[in-house]
Amino acid sequence: MYRTLADMDAALTDCRACPRLVEWRERVAREKRAAFRDETYWGRPVTGLGPADAPLLVVGLAPAAHGGNRTGRMFTGDRSGDVLFAAMHAVGLTNQPTATHVGDGLRLLGARVTAPVHCAPPDNKPTTDERDRCRSWLTTELGLLAPTVRAIVVLGAWGWQALMPALTEAGWTVPRPRPKFGHGVRYSIAPARPDRGPLELFGSYHVSQQNTFTGRLTPAMLEDVFAQAKSAAGL
Repeated sequence: MYRTLADMDAALTDCRACPRLVEWRERVAREKRAAFRDETYWGRPVTGLGPADAPLLVVGLAPAAHGGNRTGRMFTGDRSGDVLFAAMHAVGLTNQPTATHVGDGLRLLGARVTAPVHCAPPDNKPTTDERDRCRSWLTTELGLLAPTVRAIVVLGAWGWQALMPALTEAGWTVPRPRPKFGHGVRYSIAPARPDRGPLELFGSYHVSQQNTFTGRLTPAMLEDVFAQAKSAAGL
C-alpha cells in the first residue's frame, strides 16, 4: 500500500480510527499541562523516528500525553525518553543523549524507534481493540524495514505481545509457543518469506518512571541490551 516509510508516516498522522484515543489526545492538547501551557501541542498520531534503512528497530508502547503527544516526536520531551536516548547514545545509536523537541538536532544512527500504538492513551493503557486496530501500521513498518532490519529491542511486556502477530503478518515465523518476555531475553526469529532476513529479538523492561525510579531498570541494564542488539544488527 505504501512504497516508503515517509508515505506511511504521512498517512498515519491523519489517522482517526480509534474514537477514545482521538478524543483523549486532542483534549490533552487543548487543556495542556501547566508547565507547557504556552506550547502548541501536536495532538495527533506520532510516527516512528529514525532512518528508513535502520538495521535496528526499537518498539515501545505508545506516545506519552505530555511527551510525544506534545512534541510530535516519539519519546521526546519526557523522562522515559531521557532514559532511552541516554542509553542509546552511550552505545553509539544516537548523536546526542537528549531529546527535548523537534529540531533539537537529535539523529538516530542505524536505529529506528516506533510503537504498536501511535496515539497517547489515557493512563498509558491502550485497549486490546486499539492495539489490534493500530497493528496494520506496525506490520507495514516492519515490511518496509525488511530489507535492512536485523534486530529488534522491545521495551516492556505489552509491546512484546503486540509485536508477535505483527511479525507474523509481516513475513516472519514466530516460534510456538511464543517467545516469553523478560528483561535481557534474546530469541532468533526466522523469515517465512525469501525477501525477509533473520531477526534477533531482545527484551528490555520499559523505560517508564515506574521502572527507572525504582531501580528495576538501571542505565547499565538498558545499555547492555542495546549493546547486544547493536552487535546483532551488524552496527
